[in-house]
Amino acid sequence: MAATVSDILLDWYDRHARDLPWRAPPGTPPPDPYRVWLSEVMLQQTTVAAVKPYFEAFTRRWPDVAALAAAPEDDVMAAWAGLGYYSRARNLVKCARAVAARGGFPTTETELRELPGLGAYTAAAVAAIAFAQRAVVVDANVERVVARLFAIDTPMPAARKPIRVAADAITPARRAGDFAQAMMDLGSSVCTAREPRCLLCPLAKACKARATGDPARLPVKAPKKPKPLRRGCAFWIEREGEVWLVRREGKGMLGGMRALPDDGWSARADGTGEAPMPGTWESAGVVRHVFTHAALELSVVVQRNAPAPDAEGEWWPIDRIDDAGLPTLFAKAARLVLAG
Repeated sequence: MAATVSDILLDWYDRHARDLPWRAPPGTPPPDPYRVWLSEVMLQQTTVAAVKPYFEAFTRRWPDVAALAAAPEDDVMAAWAGLGYYSRARNLVKCARAVAARGGFPTTETELRELPGLGAYTAAAVAAIAFAQRAVVVDANVERVVARLFAIDTPMPAARKPIRVAADAITPARRAGDFAQAMMDLGSSVCTAREPRCLLCPLAKACKARATGDPARLPVKAPKKPKPLRRGCAFWIEREGEVWLVRREGKGMLGGMRALPDDGWSARADGTGEAPMPGTWESAGVVRHVFTHAALELSVVVQRNAPAPDAEGEWWPIDRIDDAGLPTLFAKAARLVLAG
């Protein structure tokens, strides 16, 4: 079955591979490992459509790993703003500097795992796609395809181990990178989460879940825990066409990013409601945002003609607020104030 599945899928990929800016077409030499690594980091927990403009902007500004390694971290964080999961951006800089220091990317999965921020999936993807190494690459799309192909009905996340064993069984020694990307494309466009398009699937005859008549039930997901709702406050402090911005602590939610001052809310607790300075505050409204572990309702209040708070921060021109690299939550808050 292993050879049959890989041969069929690679033949399908040769005809139907997606045209993506970080990929090399099927049958051509592998792409630059820098582009593979950068795209894989960006694609974690993010869609291809969202990543494309960021990837193109990054590679125009920093065309290789040496250029990214030399970039100030603030510039990289600002360019990353809006992609979310900001620890990825901090690790991106650390990894680029480690790669530049050693003179290039290592070529094996084991060595790649030693780089900052590279987990099992990213190391396997770079090894397979950029260096033509046999590596078992399992992302969410691959999990879905394999769970259905082998009818693995163990609930997630316990299913990940048998899914990986099954994925290993069908990963070929030759063209492992193309095979990994073929599995990703199949999961993205054919073996989709809600309405799999089985009539178009090249693996339909081999699919055990299709034989049961209900492939969409797999993989079996663990019940979702309700996200707690947190409440907090952000403070827009304005003076002579400028707004006061702070730098969030390096660790934790939105760590290291420029932001509006807030009242200390977190995924674990509501904010205190305490303003960073006395004065008359006016309500601009509420913005809502959903994080991985909590939902947030953020009240935004405004004080104009204000002195500088007694805290570390900087005045930022309001007409250049888009250049501040605010994370999405605080960009929403800024738009709310400016719209009012």
